Amino acid sequence: MSDLEQPATQENIEPKAEDANAPINIKVLTQTGEEVYFKIKRNTKLSKLQGAYANKVGKDVGSIRFLYDGNRIQDDDTPASLDMEDNDTIDVMVEQVGGSEF
Repeated sequence: MSDLEQPATQENIEPKAEDANAPINIKVLTQTGEEVYFKIKRNTKLSKLQGAYANKVGKDVGSIRFLYDGNRIQDDDTPASLDMEDNDTIDVMVEQVGGSEF
């Protein structure tokens, strides 16, 4: 009887395992309303997306802040670790260098 149960268990686990690493679409939204879309696996570090975005816009990745739900994204964060869903949005802000002197 355990032979009959085992395949059913494997069938239940396999789709979930695939879904856990299935690519999701992430929208990167700038302060000016520009949107850039990325497709990324759930376990891929978001630092890869950040680097790709910085290259695309010709800026140094260190001068850009990436926020998800108002929190700054860390280099080792992944869509899975942040519980991101398909079509979620990352906000991008260019850091100010220097400031006004009065």
